Amino acid sequence: MDFRIWAVLSALFAGLTALASKRGLEGVPANLAIAVRVSFILVLVWWIAAFSQQTDVRKLTPENWGWLGFSAVATGGSWYCYFRALQKGPISVVAPIDKLSFVLAIVLAAVFLREKITPNVGIGCVLIVAGVLITLKT
Repeated sequence: MDFRIWAVLSALFAGLTALASKRGLEGVPANLAIAVRVSFILVLVWWIAAFSQQTDVRKLTPENWGWLGFSAVATGGSWYCYFRALQKGPISVVAPIDKLSFVLAIVLAAVFLREKITPNVGIGCVLIVAGVLITLKT
């Protein structure tokens, strides 16, 4: 399957995540909600890895472990902040701000991975920022 289809599915699931997370947080402490979410994810992803026969952790280098560990810490920080924000504010405000991660990812990729920012990507980033600002204007 083409990577673009996977990306669209990712966006679909991210949208569903916002809705499900907001409902799941009702009357529940954010940290408990995250712990439950992570527990479900842990079981799910190990099941997927086993089903696809991709469980040989010996293939991971120390560098892989380090970067994946750093990614996990960043993900945990993102989820913690996202759940706290969802607990206190509406999806219509939290989700657009969260989507600024696209712009940050593009900038970080350019700085650290030397990925080129094409004119279309640059314009898209500006439009995303403008869209977030317009969405948040009351």
